[in-house]
Amino acid sequence: QVQLVESGGGLVQTGESLRLSCVASGTIFSIYTMNWYRQAPGKQRDLVANIRSGGSTNYADSVKGRFTISRDNGKNTVYLQMNSLKPEDTAVYYCNVALMTSSGYGNYWGQGTQVTVSS
Repeated sequence: QVQLVESGGGLVQTGESLRLSCVASGTIFSIYTMNWYRQAPGKQRDLVANIRSGGSTNYADSVKGRFTISRDNGKNTVYLQMNSLKPEDTAVYYCNVALMTSSGYGNYWGQGTQVTVSS
């Protein structure tokens, strides 16, 4: 059984920073691409950033230059450093991980962590 647990969300003011973490636990053989998505009220869930196993990264245009995704393979953890936060960054942030377990390949989601940016 694989679990993804996110942490680090909260309420901040415009211009401040937050760092999200997502830890994968369970009998994991390999972790492939690790993603952060976000979903604002009444909107679809959108990709914010991802990082491949080799370290290459990809960002949504709206967060380029402000957010940085990173991973610690030894800890099965993905991070999202969010700087210069704006009210439009307010959303529930979800991590999503593609990985291999004893049961085979799977795609897993965390429970989400709320980020609220006040103006």
